[in-house]
Amino acid sequence: MVRVPKLTRAEVAQALRNPLPYIAERWTPRPQTVSRAAMSAVVMSVVLVVTGGAVRLTGSGLGCPTWPKCTDESLTSTHEMGLHGVIEFGNRMLTYVLCAAVAWAIIAARSAKPWRRSLTRLGWLQFWVVMGNAILGGIVVLVGLNPYTVAAHFLLTTALLTVALVTWQRVREGDEAPRPLVGKAVAQLAWLLAVAAGLLIAVGTVVTGAGRHAGDSSDVPRIPVDWKMVAQLHADLAWVVVALTVALWFVLKAVDAPVGPRRRTRDLFLIVMAQGVVGYVQYFTDVPEILVGVHMLGSCLVWIGVVRVLLSLRERPVTAVRVPEPADERPEPAAAG
Repeated sequence: MVRVPKLTRAEVAQALRNPLPYIAERWTPRPQTVSRAAMSAVVMSVVLVVTGGAVRLTGSGLGCPTWPKCTDESLTSTHEMGLHGVIEFGNRMLTYVLCAAVAWAIIAARSAKPWRRSLTRLGWLQFWVVMGNAILGGIVVLVGLNPYTVAAHFLLTTALLTVALVTWQRVREGDEAPRPLVGKAVAQLAWLLAVAAGLLIAVGTVVTGAGRHAGDSSDVPRIPVDWKMVAQLHADLAWVVVALTVALWFVLKAVDAPVGPRRRTRDLFLIVMAQGVVGYVQYFTDVPEILVGVHMLGSCLVWIGVVRVLLSLRERPVTAVRVPEPADERPEPAAAG
């Protein structure tokens, strides 16, 4: 049995005052552990989008009618609130799971050897985005699911997903200045694709705010625009994204770009096409809840694909760090003779 060393009062005070350096001095995670910690934040960001969609699609947006408590008298949902209260409160609890994932990413990044300040900063950026989104989520409830705040809530979650993806990518890279793998014109085309995809997602939130599935069975206000007109604009932007993806794919082949960017662009094309099929089917089948949920998941996958394309256009070589062997583990020199 491994004996746990006793801590002095000074060590306890130090650990409570600044726990990250204290943990870093006593734990060195493997690179795979740091990568998994960063990926856990990516996964939980997507899970929050899907479960948030489930809250809206089941009409449970006001299952907990107040915030931060579920009711004025209870922190949790009560039996009288039924399934809607359970769904809304469960989604709130998943925010703590996301916080745990981000905390794991921060601790793992801070404890890695050598310490990379850039990774720790990205982890803390995720933390502050999560805190801001939690407050915004509370505002969404307090203003009765105002569609503009719901849209902002989704877009801020997309920003969190972006930072989490960049963190995961940076774990597997070095800290040198990025070196482009393609020419400036190709990179500009990729950024144009990213802008179009961002507009596609933003207009998608307007479609949601103006259309069905307001999030609650009560009289929830909607964005005062023609839902079908905005849906048509959303579809047009989707075709722009498809066209730019195909153009980027052919340009990368024409300039004989590395295999990484070409594969990421191919993957994005397949995701966008699948998302388009789901979008058209849900439109012509009167927007069933299950397909709306799949479409929300697809929006996350599309954005993940776009960010991965951008990140694949440059590289940061990993600089090998030589760690000296402990004196008692170094091989003894062979005897002469």
